[in-house]
Amino acid sequence: MRKIYLLSSILLFLSCVKQSELSKEFNCKPSIINDLETIYDVRNVFSITLPNTWKTNLYEDVYQSSIFSADTTKQLTETYLIDVSYIKNNIQFNDLFKLKIEQENLSKKLVQIKSKELKLIDKPSYLSLHEGKKSNVMYQKMLVYIKLNNTNFILAKAEVYGDSLVEERLCKALQIIENIKTHQ
Repeated sequence: MRKIYLLSSILLFLSCVKQSELSKEFNCKPSIINDLETIYDVRNVFSITLPNTWKTNLYEDVYQSSIFSADTTKQLTETYLIDVSYIKNNIQFNDLFKLKIEQENLSKKLVQIKSKELKLIDKPSYLSLHEGKKSNVMYQKMLVYIKLNNTNFILAKAEVYGDSLVEERLCKALQIIENIKTHQ
């Protein structure tokens, strides 16, 4: 079992050595995340590779299947949260879509600091990064929409609280998001 974790760590590291468009956008440096395991959603339509010490919850309803995970051994301001959902719905990265995202986040008092269309897991994608305060703590929320086809997309969210090592934590979250695998 230890070999599988080591192999997962090496693969996650190697995938970032070539530095994707998303990693370049955040100026990320490759890093190794140890003791990983692959988590499959309830429907087995996607998986993500996460540290095996993280607390993970699975969720499913008629329209989506989700994996939510966080490192509960650290303070919230020292880690990041990951929430990945496979959603049954068409998505178009047009002006109306982008405006809707910005308005939703503004209603939560979050200001958009970055947005970009790009490719992720060889699919058209849209990145949106917002910042604000939640319970008097600085907070950044990254949303990555990945269009799989005309009927399904993935929404990957990462949340970072506090103002310490924000870029480093966002980059680690990106490493996980960049290694989402679809199984359809």
